[in-house]
Amino acid sequence: MPEAIFRIRWPDGVEEDCYSPSTVIHDHLTARESYKVAEFHERSRVALELAAQRVEAKFGFRCSSADAQAAKIAAAVSRFDPQEIVTCLSIR
Repeated sequence: MPEAIFRIRWPDGVEEDCYSPSTVIHDHLTARESYKVAEFHERSRVALELAAQRVEAKFGFRCSSADAQAAKIAAAVSRFDPQEIVTCLSIR
């Protein structure tokens, strides 16, 4: 299954590589686009859930890396105001 790495910049300027086990992330985030924290959280949560489901459909088990990435993003967004901006720098 093709995977994707999406690089983001948090409102505090910290950049982070995030993992998706599926290219479905392209359907939910766009490189060089900015999102309010709350919107980014929802888009990434939905995309990573779909990615985990795709892995489960193909291999019979969820992708724990997708679930871990979603949890890491959820923890990170709690540090910011929902109206602040997250930028998706790239998806590869």
